[in-house]
Amino acid sequence: MQANGTFTVKLDPQSPASAESRLGRMSIDKQFCGDLDAHSLGEMLAYRGAADGSAGYVAMERVVGALHGRHGAFVLQHSGTMDRGASTLVVSVVPDSGTDELAGLAGTLAIHIDAQGGHSYTFEYSLR
Repeated sequence: MQANGTFTVKLDPQSPASAESRLGRMSIDKQFCGDLDAHSLGEMLAYRGAADGSAGYVAMERVVGALHGRHGAFVLQHSGTMDRGASTLVVSVVPDSGTDELAGLAGTLAIHIDAQGGHSYTFEYSLR
C-alpha cells in the first residue's frame, strides 16, 4: 500500500556529547498531513565531513496518529549519507514497533523536498 502527503519539520540544535566529536545533535518535531495524519518526536545525530558536501546522519522518530484511518504509533529509523553532494537516504519502520491498529506495520518512507523547500513523503507499507 502507499500513503502520500506533506509534512512540516522543526529541528532544534541540542548540546553535543563532546566538542571534540564533531557530532551535532538535533531534536525533531514533525507534523504529517495527508494519508498519514500524525505527529512525531525524535532525535538526530549528524556529522559533517571535511570535504564540501559530505555528511551523514542517523535518527529515530516515534510517530503517533492515523495511517489511512488506522490509529496507532510506530518508529521510523533514518540513515542518510552525502558523498560530495550525492545523497542516499533510507527511512524505514523499525520491526515490531507498530501499536494498536498499526501493529505489524512494515515499510519505507521516501522524503521529497521541492525547489521552494516544501516537504512531502511517499510511504510504501504493508500491515502483517
